[in-house]
Amino acid sequence: MTDSPILALRGVSKSFGQVHALSQVDFHADAGEVMALVGDNGAGKSTLIKSIAGIHPIDEGEILFEGRPVSIGGPKDAGRLGIEVVYQDLALCDNLDVVQNMYLGRELRDRLWRLDEATMEQRTRETLRGLSVTTIRTPRQLVAGLSGGQRQSVAVARAVMWNSRVVILDEPTAALGVAQTRQVLDLVRRLAEQGLAVVLISHNLHDIFEVADRITVLRLGRSVGEYAVAETTQQEIVQAITAGIPAAARSNGEAPV
Repeated sequence: MTDSPILALRGVSKSFGQVHALSQVDFHADAGEVMALVGDNGAGKSTLIKSIAGIHPIDEGEILFEGRPVSIGGPKDAGRLGIEVVYQDLALCDNLDVVQNMYLGRELRDRLWRLDEATMEQRTRETLRGLSVTTIRTPRQLVAGLSGGQRQSVAVARAVMWNSRVVILDEPTAALGVAQTRQVLDLVRRLAEQGLAVVLISHNLHDIFEVADRITVLRLGRSVGEYAVAETTQQEIVQAITAGIPAAARSNGEAPV
């Protein structure tokens, strides 16, 4: 753990015309921790993540990486910092094998400009082994033949292969069965144990309370509060999501956010 978060947002705002998607939002992700980001539909989760990923430039506020203010003008800027996003659709090509998906758009070539298949396959094996992904029989297996949990593992492995510091997972267990969900949640914890800052977006509070260290709640584009999982309950988080009142504010009779 470091004194400064790997990633921090301070007073970030973003509007689309008259729609204020984010308003003075604070957020951070620390090394070796899983930070869950929760909120109802329209809370601003997607806008926040896309702002971090460089898809939506922020209107106000600042983004800090390892304590330094940074400007993220596009996905390439985010990638150079070590920020990788695994979106819900995973962006995998069914007609390609695991190795080809891992290096899609970043293929390695030898001195004769031929694809360096041997090196790519070896590094793919090492990455999967480092994440303890044992359910994929061979990295030369077509993605079309993989289960939902295996596909998620490939997408996460691709994200961490490129010296990533922050990995953002968008609904990684959506539409997965019990066994596949267990596989993905174990993988999330392993990412944190390897020192990465993990941001987990999910509507499943059971999954969040199982793997997250902290929870940030958004409501209508504003920060409701940050909660340590060990010191809160699912009921408190639901009330924060629906009513917008942090636990301390409720005890003082304050109005919703």
